[in-house]
Amino acid sequence: MTDEHYMKLALKEAQKALEKDEVPIGAIVVLQNNIISKGWNQVELLNDSTAHAEIIALTSAYNYLGSKYLPEATLYVTLEPCLMCCGALYWSKIGRVVFGAYDEKNGFQKYTGKKNPFHPKTKITGGVLKDECSTLISSFFKSKR
Repeated sequence: MTDEHYMKLALKEAQKALEKDEVPIGAIVVLQNNIISKGWNQVELLNDSTAHAEIIALTSAYNYLGSKYLPEATLYVTLEPCLMCCGALYWSKIGRVVFGAYDEKNGFQKYTGKKNPFHPKTKITGGVLKDECSTLISSFFKSKR
């Protein structure tokens, strides 16, 4: 399976957020070509500023595996992770992070530049299906204005 394939599945999670009037961000965790968890932004639904798609997907993956580390797993998320999510991903020791749209306002690169905020062994890939991911988020915010 390709990064694009898995990002399309993360976009389906983002669609769930959109249907609940949440900022449409979705995430999945993949281990050995199997999806072990999914998450979508639930900040408003749960009244919890930490309920980002990445956090929900990570918690679900930990529960599924019975482990607090994910060194062989890949997280696919439709938007560049924020610093909070980077911290959670750092402690997960996740093997790879793949994101779609870049987030100039709140993404980690705004604060770290090109420096890796994740675990030293974590590999980062950005811009996978960035146009599709960006359009979904932009459309959401345009509808709110």
